[in-house]
Amino acid sequence: MSVIVDPGSGVAGDNGATPVALSTSRDPSTWAPNEHINKRSSIPFILLHFLPLLAFVTGVTWTAVWLAVGLYFLRMLAITGGYHRYFSHRSYRLKRVPQFLLAFIGTTAAQKGPLWWAAHHRAHHKYADTERDIHSPIRGFWWSHVGWILCDKYNKTDSDAIKDFTKYPELVWLDKHDWVGTWTAGVLCFLIGGWSGLVIGFFLSTIVLWHATFTVNSLAHVFGRRAYDTPDTSRNSLLVALITSGEGWHNNHHRYPWAARQGFRWYQIDVTYYVLRLFGLLGVVRDIRPVPATVRDEARPQR
Repeated sequence: MSVIVDPGSGVAGDNGATPVALSTSRDPSTWAPNEHINKRSSIPFILLHFLPLLAFVTGVTWTAVWLAVGLYFLRMLAITGGYHRYFSHRSYRLKRVPQFLLAFIGTTAAQKGPLWWAAHHRAHHKYADTERDIHSPIRGFWWSHVGWILCDKYNKTDSDAIKDFTKYPELVWLDKHDWVGTWTAGVLCFLIGGWSGLVIGFFLSTIVLWHATFTVNSLAHVFGRRAYDTPDTSRNSLLVALITSGEGWHNNHHRYPWAARQGFRWYQIDVTYYVLRLFGLLGVVRDIRPVPATVRDEARPQR
């Protein structure tokens, strides 16, 4: 098993804590009890997928459509640029107030709190595609896409894996009360767009956002090109990059997770990085970590 060491911070495997080993078998009968989907607690998640059908009753207004599009991209950037590149990998620096605002916007995506998200992601990088990886496709596509979220094993935040951010009490509070951001977004959508704004603007965009984000764990480890010979199954996918604002260059990312940029080449579209550069020019984002030229040039020629 390979453990990548960050040459910039000296943190091994993104400071991830050691999770208990999983069975890599695709046969559920070999899994531990807390690794099975909790059918009872998963009911709300499943039912939410049917709520957009209420559009046949509420109708679909242009206000609701624009709310859905705007919220999708805003919250995607909060997940990719915030939960992932900032809280998980610390690829740039923020002051305390914008740090909290970024975390709050991230909670509106209904993907739990920033500390929970980042701690689990660090563990994924430390043990990518091994028996300790929390959401590897070696256990099946469904498990990597959404199954691991619906079991009980990963409900809690691993505070030991995210100590660099647990020192901020406002982040700890937000992580424990992540529903505040989600409800705030839902109420605002209703106030702005009525029932159509809630059904389409909030619920539909949230569901699409979920599965777009999940494709990085599932599709980006199954389909695409491998530019780097990393000790995992990560791949580069233009399709995933387009729907996730740049996260689809996953093989690049696994080769050098600490860079704020995942599209290492100019032609690899990375909207999240472009936005970070813009905020860097405005003085909000500082110390954006680049891709070393030596790492970029290791890539195999594209065929």
